[in-house]
Amino acid sequence: MSELTLTVMRLGFLAVLWLFVIVAVQVIRSDLFGTRVTQRATARRAADARDRQQQPQRGRPQAPARPGRQRRGAPTKLVITEGSLTGTTVALQGQTITLGRAHDSTIVLDDDYASGRHARIYPDRDGQWIIEDLGSTNGTYLDRARLTAPAPIPPGSAVRIGKTVIELRK
Repeated sequence: MSELTLTVMRLGFLAVLWLFVIVAVQVIRSDLFGTRVTQRATARRAADARDRQQQPQRGRPQAPARPGRQRRGAPTKLVITEGSLTGTTVALQGQTITLGRAHDSTIVLDDDYASGRHARIYPDRDGQWIIEDLGSTNGTYLDRARLTAPAPIPPGSAVRIGKTVIELRK
């Protein structure tokens, strides 16, 4: 083999080795710090809706609030009370929250009894929060009852997914 070929092979191997190191560092970083969830579009739409409500139009009575708005006394945060993420709080801002072991879930559960896409929590038109099991193997429990269909979550009720317990709080 010529000296040039050998040098090109060494440089190629070195490049692949550095690529592996960079990818490994990124994986470790995401495991330590988690993924960052941004809600720019949702926040922008909420701010636009708030601005429209604050500027009543001339000559027209102001319309009542839409049914999808959050009611007084409705839960404002989701709190993890048991499991590996104990103490984690997520603000409820009207978006769907997915729970599971998949990396694209809103709340990534490090639990052997959780499925990749285990459950989702979403608001309905009346301002209540609904939980739905997404066909998980071990099931989702709302106050010790296994969910078979989407059900509303009363504030303070325990939702159990494997070893993780979640509550909606004001």
